[in-house]
Amino acid sequence: MDDEAKIVLAIDIGGSHVKIMSSAGGGERKADSGPGMDALAMADAVEKLSEGMQYDVIAMGYPGPVIHNRILAEPHNLAPGWIGFDFAKRFGKPIRIVNDALMQAIGSYEGGRMLFLGLGTGLGAAMIVDNVVQPMELAHLPYRSGRTFEDYLGEAGLLKRGHAKWEKHVFAAVEQLTVALEPDYVMIGGGNVTELKKLPPKARRGDNANAFKGGFSLWLDKDLKV
Repeated sequence: MDDEAKIVLAIDIGGSHVKIMSSAGGGERKADSGPGMDALAMADAVEKLSEGMQYDVIAMGYPGPVIHNRILAEPHNLAPGWIGFDFAKRFGKPIRIVNDALMQAIGSYEGGRMLFLGLGTGLGAAMIVDNVVQPMELAHLPYRSGRTFEDYLGEAGLLKRGHAKWEKHVFAAVEQLTVALEPDYVMIGGGNVTELKKLPPKARRGDNANAFKGGFSLWLDKDLKV
């Protein structure tokens, strides 16, 4: 079967929810995740969510570093037990795994040089330059006062410092990263993009639903270089 004819099940794993959608149509389905969810529990949840759905292949966005379909580190906001887990065997389908921010970035891409930042439980980041995709682990780099970008821009930073200070740090971080990486534009996605009353210069507002679009593209977009 050609890739273009395949039905893709996209799985978006977050710190609060696991969400799935089929490229054949239909709405999003989701289940709670959280610090007690390991890889096996996630697979069990997806199996229940996907009951009655037909699909040929899987695209999965994982909240941590992934290289060549291999998970490199345990997630910060979920339970351990992900490294080395055989998802293809568990689901019985071919699977492509990428960082979750990268999957949403792919679905948000509008050409040129794009920096993607996902404001959610943590901070996701990726860059796409002329259809060449590059995951980026910016979240745990030092930002200020001995703390990381994620400490200030993630959910905990919003709750700790309040909306006004959080938004100020979003603007400052976007400015700093724009100077360093020279994107044509910054796409800001993730669940907390809705908390931004206005956007930094050169920034565009993304949507969590783009994660599914990106998952489908991992199998269906021949121009994409991952």
